Amino acid sequence: MLTVAALVVGMAVATATLTVALEVGDRMAREFRSLGANLIVTPQSDTLPLEIGGVDYRPVDEGAYLQESDLGKLKTIFWRHNILGFTPFLDVPAQLAGGKVANTTLIGTWYEHEVPVPDGTTFTTGLGATHPSWQIRGRWFRDGANEAVVGAALAANDPEALAIGKKIQLAHADGASPAASLDVTGVVSTGGAEDNAILVPLAVAQSYSGHPGQFRQLYVSALTKPADALAVRDPKSLTPTEYDRWFCSPYISSISYQIEQSLPGTDVHAIRKVADSEGRILSRVSTLLWIVTLAALIAAALAVVATSAAAVLERRIEIGLMKALGATNTSVTTLFLVEHLTLALIGGAIGFVLGAGLARFLGESVFGTPASPRIILLPIILGLAALVALIGGLIPLRRAARFDPAPILRGE
Repeated sequence: MLTVAALVVGMAVATATLTVALEVGDRMAREFRSLGANLIVTPQSDTLPLEIGGVDYRPVDEGAYLQESDLGKLKTIFWRHNILGFTPFLDVPAQLAGGKVANTTLIGTWYEHEVPVPDGTTFTTGLGATHPSWQIRGRWFRDGANEAVVGAALAANDPEALAIGKKIQLAHADGASPAASLDVTGVVSTGGAEDNAILVPLAVAQSYSGHPGQFRQLYVSALTKPADALAVRDPKSLTPTEYDRWFCSPYISSISYQIEQSLPGTDVHAIRKVADSEGRILSRVSTLLWIVTLAALIAAALAVVATSAAAVLERRIEIGLMKALGATNTSVTTLFLVEHLTLALIGGAIGFVLGAGLARFLGESVFGTPASPRIILLPIILGLAALVALIGGLIPLRRAARFDPAPILRGE
């Protein structure tokens, strides 16, 4: 009973930690996506950027552009289900008619936009998926409407003209009649260059700049796994087997490579501050779970050693009688190993059930949703229980094999 109890506790902890370890990557990666996008896509042939304070000051007729109509291809790559969202951006220097603010930046983007996918489906994406941390007072603009959201710092410069519910007039650079009239629907605070800009639907910025159907930058939010030695290697240096394993793993490098293949003429870069932080945290959490699993197995093995040693001492008369009747050391050892394997199967099965319940509790308390039982772990847990039972029983059984039956039967 003590052996079974030790195995139940050890296997329950191992089941719980392994179940959480199998899910912690995806769960934490989804939690990290609240930090924003982790990939940025730019034109490969773009000219040298001129940015001051995060604002692009290149003339609108310079630099390369990407085609909005190609974005649906992102949901056709191998890791398409790991692409949680993407948002294009088009920054345009703009002039306002009237008010205290004359010059600003117009940022065209999506908040909630349906993108047609080549397979006939649609995918809804926008700032809500790639920049969920941006704080809005009021509401976001509607795609296709003449509406705008003003950055918090810019709105503070002219609180009367740029308040929610006001109309702002975009002027032509040559001072001609107003180019567009926009209703202010909200004030956004991002902590970045957007606080000094006006965010509008992408179509509005495209029309104002004279670049219909085009954009300059694309932010992508993708589920990835922590980088390892294979992830950082050049794909051209990999063998066919290594390349298949790299391509079929959701590394940030392999997903970037597939995006470049689906959108020719682009450069895809990881936002290192986000990607590196995710990788370090995920690796440390996974390592911690494996250490806890190993500790539980070692503790179970030590408990089995203790209980097996006690059992051998209690049954030494039985062992002596068996050897006196002609039993070999191998047959005695085999008998006890079979008993240990039987106890291992019983303890492993009970431990798996209890561990699945513990994993649900841990998942719900840590991630807010219970961890699903993994039936694939059952044979692994039974195998670990058998291994722990055999290792824990070998030392006492070697001692039992050396028993001399004559002194034992004489009661010495």
